[in-house]
Amino acid sequence: MEEMNQEMSNIKELSVGDIVKGKVVKVEEKHALVDIGYKVEGIVPISELSPVRIETASDVVSEGDELDLFVKKIDDEEIVLSKKAVAAEKAWEELQTIFDNNETLKATVKDIVKGGLVVDVGVRGFIPASLVENYYVEDFSDYKDKELTLKVVELDKEQNRVILSHRAVIEEEAGKQKEEILNSLEEGQEINGTVQRITDFGVFVDIGGIDGLVHISQLAHNHVEKASDVVSEGDSLKVKVLSVDKDNERISLSHKATLPGPWDNVASKISVNDVVEGTVRRLVGFGAFVEVLPGVEGLVHISQISTEHIGTPMEVLEVGQEVKAKVLEVNESEKRISLSIREIEEEQDRAERKQYESDEDSSGFQLGDMIGDQLSKYRNNN
Repeated sequence: MEEMNQEMSNIKELSVGDIVKGKVVKVEEKHALVDIGYKVEGIVPISELSPVRIETASDVVSEGDELDLFVKKIDDEEIVLSKKAVAAEKAWEELQTIFDNNETLKATVKDIVKGGLVVDVGVRGFIPASLVENYYVEDFSDYKDKELTLKVVELDKEQNRVILSHRAVIEEEAGKQKEEILNSLEEGQEINGTVQRITDFGVFVDIGGIDGLVHISQLAHNHVEKASDVVSEGDSLKVKVLSVDKDNERISLSHKATLPGPWDNVASKISVNDVVEGTVRRLVGFGAFVEVLPGVEGLVHISQISTEHIGTPMEVLEVGQEVKAKVLEVNESEKRISLSIREIEEEQDRAERKQYESDEDSSGFQLGDMIGDQLSKYRNNN
């Protein structure tokens, strides 16, 4: 009797709001029984085991676990305890510290709900769909039970509101990586990148976490009409750094600068006295520039354009016209080629004259003979 009175006395010493220690002695589907050192075992309902939805009590606790518990209810029949209430108090303090210090935390996705993901951070934490990744995610099913590194973006204990972001972590890491790359880049440096986007004015190339622009004029030595004629998205591209604007995070790149120049070994491709075909690219007062190889232009001086005297090259030639010319000089070191259209015309004239004379000889007919015959007939008649 005295022992029973002592036990009853112990139970009456408990108050709602107390924190007690207990050991899990049995786990049922919807609750766990806990020995807290009294005659009556405490019960922790499934709703008090975790701040997020769980299927069974065994998802959170196992027999033998030692827990800190909050006393929610006391009566003669049972003592109702809460595990999540104790965890919540600690969690709010920890979350506030993390938020104030702009730190990160790790949490496992426990549930997928409309509009985002739910995690257990001691309290229920919510990651809106727009804050999961830095790109659009259509299906979040693969995120169940996945551990994510998160930042606290909103904290309101009174409203029991914890908003978290995985996207903020990704963007912060990308920002640090971008800064490191910007600081490591130097003009003249050659690196490999991946074509990310193609625009009318060029292509953006990812060079390890930051994009640089290859202007369309820097894609090739020859004229490029459309960037898509040269590269495709996803292509690996070797580029040279032309300039780095760290303040505005702008990087100018060149693919052309990594390619052999159009004048490299040009002397092995074109020699003096060769007859070449080319396209008139520019007309100036002193002559015409003719592209004879991609990116290689030769000059036809005005004196070498025609066998006839002309005042300006425009009298004979026009931009885009296809012409034949004879190579007069090749200077690879000074990137200079001299051409002559006149010599081609002169050679053609000489060839035609020679052919005419040849044809005349082979026919056996001479103009002098015809005149002589006519004179002889005239004399005989007289």
